[in-house]
Order: sequence, then structure tokens, then C-alpha cells
Amino acid sequence: MENLPEARERDASMKVQVIGCGAIAREILAICEANRLDHITLSCLPAIWHNTPEKIVPGLRQAIAAARAEGFERIFVAYADCGTGGLIDRLCEEEGVDRIPGPHCYSFFAGNDAFAERWDEDITAFFLTDFLARQFETFVIEPLGLDKHPELRDMYFGHYRKLVYLSQVEDEALQAKARRAADMLGLEYEYRYTGYGDLTRSLTEA
Repeated sequence: MENLPEARERDASMKVQVIGCGAIAREILAICEANRLDHITLSCLPAIWHNTPEKIVPGLRQAIAAARAEGFERIFVAYADCGTGGLIDRLCEEEGVDRIPGPHCYSFFAGNDAFAERWDEDITAFFLTDFLARQFETFVIEPLGLDKHPELRDMYFGHYRKLVYLSQVEDEALQAKARRAADMLGLEYEYRYTGYGDLTRSLTEA
């Protein structure tokens, strides 16, 4: 992982409240530990909002207000657009805060430029991260009702051709989970190790 001590020296004089998606909390904490970003404090909104993006902006607005009430002057939103159709950007502009660049976590973990370059070959891909590999049943199978109605699988996933696992850490157990997920969905399996991608840079510059 890339270590950026100069960023720490620049920012450590002022605490930064990072308000993030619970689905990337583990990765944020790992980056902070590896880069000694002890000026960052983290609060997270529910990871399950991954499936209900309309809840994200109201939740962020409340969290930003709470952080300011606690005295934080510097606030960073650890979300990409995440299916909000530009509403997080509008909120960030209103509140004068920044967010992680990119459309979603798959993109910033892969690296936004690299993700965009491969989009033509990935247009029929269903993506997993480490979090989704761990929580596949809870965040994919159960919300779609596939645990009770597996016959609906092809209706939901018939237009996908492959499952691409973008891994943040190299973990054979998670790779096995991702392979099982691909089999469950009837998709080809592809593994790509990304590390933390653009998230490291975003946090060290927050």
C-alpha cells in the first residue's frame, strides 16, 4: 500500500470527520492505520443503504449537521455518487464539503481512470468488492428474494455475462465466496486484485 507521510504532516493539525458508507469502513480504517492518518475520525451510515440510495443524501445531511455541532470544521464524504443521480454532489456543493471522486465504489477501488477504460468489456459485468463477497447473501440474495424464489435469478441477472470480483485484499476464503456467488448467479467468474485504488489518495488528501 502507498504510504503518504507528507499528507499526514500537512493535515494532522486539524481533525477531519469522515462520513462514510459502512460498506467501506474496513477499508477506510485500514488506510488510516497504514498511513498513520490519526487526524481522521470516522462515522458511518448503514451499509444496507447500498440497496436504497434514496436514503443516503438525507442521512449525509444529518451526519454533516451533527459533525458541525460537535465542532468539526473539516468534513469529508466517503461516498462516490452511489446511485444518487448527482444528489450527493449537490449536497456537497451546498455544504462546502468534498467526496470521493467517481460513480461508485467499484470504480474508485479499481481506479476511476482504469475502470472507465475497461467499461466496454465490462458492460455486462456484475461486480463484487470484499464487502459484497462477505455479505453476498445479505446484500444480494435476500433483498432480491432469491433465497425464497431462486427461479427469479435469470430475470434479475439474465443480461449479465460475468461476475467480476474486485478485491481489496488477497484472501483465498473471499475468493472462494466470490466464485460461489458467480456459480449461484450462473455467471462466468473473473478475479481482479485492485487494492484500495483511488480511496487511499482521497483519504490522504481529505
